[in-house]
Amino acid sequence: MNQQIGVLMTYPMFTNLEKELENRYKLFRQWELQEHEQQDFLKQNADTIKAVVACAEVGINKRMINLLPRLEIVSTFSVGYDKIDLDKCKEKGIKVTNTPDVVTEDVADLAIALALSTLRKICVADGFVRKGSWNLGDFPISAKFSGKSVGIVGLGKIGLAIAKRAEAFNCPVSYYSRSRKLNNNYKYYTNIIDLATNCQILFVACALTEETRYIINREVLNALGREGILINIGRGLHVEESELVSALLEGTSTMETCTEMANLVIKNLEAHFKNEPLLTPVL
Repeated sequence: MNQQIGVLMTYPMFTNLEKELENRYKLFRQWELQEHEQQDFLKQNADTIKAVVACAEVGINKRMINLLPRLEIVSTFSVGYDKIDLDKCKEKGIKVTNTPDVVTEDVADLAIALALSTLRKICVADGFVRKGSWNLGDFPISAKFSGKSVGIVGLGKIGLAIAKRAEAFNCPVSYYSRSRKLNNNYKYYTNIIDLATNCQILFVACALTEETRYIINREVLNALGREGILINIGRGLHVEESELVSALLEGTSTMETCTEMANLVIKNLEAHFKNEPLLTPVL
């Protein structure tokens, strides 16, 4: 334990992390301070605070960095580091670390879970059952994930992990990134509009930069289409929210599984009345 080293934690995160920091260092919890108190607090403890533990919710900006002249390192409890003023850190010689790789598999799992939940309407179905709504009629038909064309924006480690999972569902995979990746055989698109036009489910798995801010705009949503699914496991600012809301209000649910079933019913009837073998006989 080194109580001579002050560590500023910007936001409540993982409880065990907080405990470990408290056991090892002199821990300051920024979220316990009112906003008007923070500047004076940082000035008062400027000689002690040598590290900042940030996260995806709250990082550290230029003003804070200037108030901490002895700051040596910013370690963020996240993969993304868009909430950290990297230019100022570089200017001051402050080291910055993040937590890559360790979340890759979990995030990819969640991305697929979100796609399945959206297409199969799992959350809506749960509410339907809990409210006892079956008394009012049947639950609306949902859509399948298997076989749908998947597009991925950003084929880094997480994007690649999503792609591998999508392949298990027999989904053709394509992607858009700043450059073609050499570690795969997925179809590469040189612009995001073409990607969105040629996929049914669009996963956003890129880092947030000035180039990718609002990368999902109205043009992309229009290209994805009324029946397209957007899964963003990156940052909120990847998506132009007002345009997304408009697209959702204008959208409709897909019913391809029901259509396939209906077609099979018709084909069986036609086969029967033509004295031909039935396609899917039970008896």
